[in-house]
Amino acid sequence: MSMYMPGATAVGITFDGGVVFASEKRIAFGNFLVSKSTKKTFEITPKVGATCAGLVADMQILSLQIAALAKIRKMELKRDVPPNSVAKMMSNMMYERRYFPLLTQVIVGGVVDRPILYTLDPLGSVLPDEYAAVGTGAEMALGVLDPQFKENMSESEAVDLAKKAVRSAALRDSASGDGVDIMVITKDGIKETTEKITA
Repeated sequence: MSMYMPGATAVGITFDGGVVFASEKRIAFGNFLVSKSTKKTFEITPKVGATCAGLVADMQILSLQIAALAKIRKMELKRDVPPNSVAKMMSNMMYERRYFPLLTQVIVGGVVDRPILYTLDPLGSVLPDEYAAVGTGAEMALGVLDPQFKENMSESEAVDLAKKAVRSAALRDSASGDGVDIMVITKDGIKETTEKITA
């Protein structure tokens, strides 16, 4: 199975006022490059987002479905739906619909009360994290994140670290020159940017 998994790396990092996601835009099946420009960061609510390593088409459908559910939940609750609720809704739906052999792993995060990330795994468990990496380059990315992550970093420190982690994974896979999508979520909302990867 692993030979056919879409190759890509995505990371999530919490910082002083929010969370940052970074993912490389490339998708490769084995050694076959399918696309160089696929966005893998998704807005679920104005304060919660997600990133994935895996089949992006599935993730696009899943994020739209969860965004719709979250809107309904927000009307019922009359307040913002927190990241853990979004993560649980997503995990339940992934488990029910069996998106799993295809969609490797997802990181969900945001800031309603405080910045927090969750990693979703194929068994439907939802694990809180201060930072996380998923995908084919996850170990390489964690090699950068583990020693350099610290609590209460500034937004720019967190964005730099996220880019560095994705870049280290991307350079090991034949991917330099492709872009990195960056999504920053704070209490003020979501900002998205794309940057080139350079060695």
